[in-house]
Amino acid sequence: MNKLYFSSQLLNFYVKVFCAFTCMVICICLLSHDAQAQGKFNIQGKITDEKKQPLPGVSVSEVGTKTGVVTDIDGLYKLEVSSPDATLHIAFLGYDSKDVTVGGQHTVNISLTPQLRQLNDVVITGYGKTSKKNVVGSISSVSAGEFTQGVIANPSMLLQGKVPGLTVTKSGNPNQSPTVILRGPSTLRSGAQEPFYVIDGVPGAPIDLVAPDDIATIDVLKDGASTAIYGARAANGVIMITTRRPKTDQLRIAYNAYVGVEKVAKRLEVLTGDELRKYLADNGQVLAPINNDTIPGTQQLVNTNWQDEVQRTGVSQNHNLSIMGGSKATTYGFSVNYLNNPGIIRGSSLNRLSVRANVGQRAFNDRLRLDFSVFNSSTRQDNVPDAVLYNMLNYLPTVSVTRPDGSFTEDYAGNIRGSNNPVALIANNKDQTKSSRFLATGLAEVKILSGLTYTASLTTQREQFNRNVYYNSLSVLAKGNGGKANRISWANTRNIIESYFNYDKTFGKHNFKVLAGYSWQEDRSGDGFGVTTQGFGSDALSWNNLALSNPPAGTIVFDNSAQTTLTTLRLISYYGRINYQYADKYYVQASLRNDGSSAFGKNNRWGYFPAASVGWRISQESFLKTVRALDDLKLRVSYGISGNSLGFDPLTAQLQYSTVGRYYDNGQLINAIAPVQNANPDLKWERTAMFNAGVDFTLLKGRLSGAIDYYDKQTSDLIWNYPVSTTQYIATTLLANVGKVSNKGIEVVLNADVIRGTNFTWRTTINASHNTNKISSLANDQFTLKDIPTAILGGKGQSGNWSQKILEGQPIGTFTLFHYLGKDKDGISTYQKADGSVTTSPSTADLMVAGSAQPKINYGWSNTFLYKGFDLTVFIRGVAGNKILNATLAAINTPTDAKMTNIAKFTLGESYNDKNSFLISDRFLENGSYLRMDNLTLGYTFKTKSQYIQSIRVYGNVNNVFTITSYRGIDPEIDLGGLTPGIDVRNYYPKTRSFIFGVNATF
Repeated sequence: MNKLYFSSQLLNFYVKVFCAFTCMVICICLLSHDAQAQGKFNIQGKITDEKKQPLPGVSVSEVGTKTGVVTDIDGLYKLEVSSPDATLHIAFLGYDSKDVTVGGQHTVNISLTPQLRQLNDVVITGYGKTSKKNVVGSISSVSAGEFTQGVIANPSMLLQGKVPGLTVTKSGNPNQSPTVILRGPSTLRSGAQEPFYVIDGVPGAPIDLVAPDDIATIDVLKDGASTAIYGARAANGVIMITTRRPKTDQLRIAYNAYVGVEKVAKRLEVLTGDELRKYLADNGQVLAPINNDTIPGTQQLVNTNWQDEVQRTGVSQNHNLSIMGGSKATTYGFSVNYLNNPGIIRGSSLNRLSVRANVGQRAFNDRLRLDFSVFNSSTRQDNVPDAVLYNMLNYLPTVSVTRPDGSFTEDYAGNIRGSNNPVALIANNKDQTKSSRFLATGLAEVKILSGLTYTASLTTQREQFNRNVYYNSLSVLAKGNGGKANRISWANTRNIIESYFNYDKTFGKHNFKVLAGYSWQEDRSGDGFGVTTQGFGSDALSWNNLALSNPPAGTIVFDNSAQTTLTTLRLISYYGRINYQYADKYYVQASLRNDGSSAFGKNNRWGYFPAASVGWRISQESFLKTVRALDDLKLRVSYGISGNSLGFDPLTAQLQYSTVGRYYDNGQLINAIAPVQNANPDLKWERTAMFNAGVDFTLLKGRLSGAIDYYDKQTSDLIWNYPVSTTQYIATTLLANVGKVSNKGIEVVLNADVIRGTNFTWRTTINASHNTNKISSLANDQFTLKDIPTAILGGKGQSGNWSQKILEGQPIGTFTLFHYLGKDKDGISTYQKADGSVTTSPSTADLMVAGSAQPKINYGWSNTFLYKGFDLTVFIRGVAGNKILNATLAAINTPTDAKMTNIAKFTLGESYNDKNSFLISDRFLENGSYLRMDNLTLGYTFKTKSQYIQSIRVYGNVNNVFTITSYRGIDPEIDLGGLTPGIDVRNYYPKTRSFIFGVNATF
């Protein structure tokens, strides 16, 4: 019997959390209950804006108690307070809060003043926070109301198209992590381009640990001066996530849910069975009888649509329930989130249950603050083989899914058809990963003296992964193995100590803020094992009992990957920062971090990461204060240095041994061990220095605001494996710091309240960015390297060809392809040789630089319309100036193989005799520009006068409404990460169009 997905240990954990939470709430209610029946005083009133218009939904509460209400649709409220001298706290999003004394009056009317929202928004920085007006770095902030909507499993997707300079790409695969790149690629190492994530102050926390509905704000630190406080891990930028927290004197229960119907947005057009038969007949060809089925019991020929057979309509659902509240001294919060996202490819799915709890306590007249937070998530991912995505395009549509006996129509010998049955690939191969993540943080903050605060936090994190794969006895991926199973299990743990002082003091017009801290981190990774075996008498138990296998001698394989290689990494840091502000108009900030890591060579385990920035709030000068249209104008310049150590472990710089084959000794086969990696005691982290100049502005009483930034990002000491002489080294390559890469660009964001009326409001935000990426050098005096061939895509007759190269003076993702010249007189594709002549047999010597995958412009445009209770959001995003290599279209453009595999409709224009039609060339290098209406949401907030219901909103949402592009593939949003960006290569999981209905209810 299969094990229950949620283990008893996990169930016990949730029961304990729930019981503890319930007991905590009961205790709080009992402790806070007192005899308030005496001295009660009734008041009422109306809350209005600066134009005397009523404000519904305003929070009106009595200070020091949990008594409170919200205003109705007419801005009216009624409240029973403890005494005639009670103080009311009035709060509403977008307006300045007020504290008003009742003063014995039974009617208290209050008018609220709008905030200059952009100036007063709180921005989270490393080890602190500040208001937007005081920021002297390049930081983009996105609040919950501005997040991208949809079926979202990874919070980074909330930022897609919202932050200038941030590129987020993802296919339709629910289990694929998005690729996130900030201000261009700056490393040659795959998997080392992602920003550094900080969740509620915890550095390096996994971003998918947090449910999107639990996030309040996301701050993206982009320039060197803002990121340098995180030192060796911040070269790719820092993303700060702040979760929703309870407020004092307020109980809030919220339920957010949606159901989404997802369908394939676009398909690649291939031939039907009848179209393929006609194409062959027109060219004097005929299918073999075994490849030309009829429907049983009839003479009707088969027309199998394999994309229909493997794709489906997915119905996703998400539910989030949160409870938050507390008194002046104690706050508590609890939330649970469930996400079920079945993919549109049968057999793929994602299920996740997340729990979050938080308790805060203040004591000794608020001089001590204690906080304890827990995150826990449990995830199940089901995947299908990548081969499904290609075979659904090129498997013959002239054969049935199954034979009359129920077995799959499959070419086990591999000589009848050039591909495999995609339905059989799904049915005969299972790939499942279960993972659990746990993170707990305890924090203590002590106000030692006036302005001096000490903060200490301890975080522990654990990740457990269990991956199970089974290819059954009929699988073409394990032919003749009698069933093949692979099980791998590993755990990672992390412990972090943060200890720092903050000093904040004002002397007249002078304000000083000083930060000094220490950080210690230990990561223990790869604590696990894996084994592969075969020869099962039955497929019934799949991977669940490996002891039942009967593997031939020498076929049991133990996993030797990085996932099951046990390592311990330690990082020790000292850091400091000083901020000086004069008269609220001159700003200076300087920081320094000293990082020590066990991941690098013994000669370079410590590094310094300095930064400095200055700002001039020129709008505060007397000569501009008379400009009534100008609310705020600030100039800022910064320079900072940070490092990139992502993906490194303590073995990176060490001499490593591994198995290199087997040898025969005394009747036994023995694993041979030999050096496979040279030691490099001088290896260190990659180093990024960034200059940033920007201007922030706010005009017309906050109705128009924006920012413009220019940056120059220079990364040196790029790490790569360089060829070395075996007379000096044991192995043939050495991991060394040599290369340099440059990213320069400009970013613009503009926010406007186009219309701000009594009943109708239109807000718009547009952002755009341009980046120029270039490899500055790949060699130095000691190590030489002319170029790095990448993107060896394979395919028929192309096993040694590369489609991209890393070249000095060119961007990462530079295409090197054959130059297509058209057809010769026989209909054969021809290409240009390196000497300029024409050939039908090109070689790698004829590959030419053909373009780049890097976009020249990224943009996003969001519009929100509010009319009474209705809200409408329209979000458009896109890219321009990039190229995509459509290697998928090239692979199915095979007219000479049309008797064995299906072909694209594009191929109908090809000569049947074209033996070169499938060759990857600039013929298949296409314009990757696109404009997509990414989101269309219409919502309605119901009027309610209930004292128990604060608001109820229902909405409908369409994602991926339409896309304008000339790209001929499934979708132009191709992965831009790693060393091979912009390639559509036979494994693209189709993007979806989703139709969502949801509800947001607050009590």
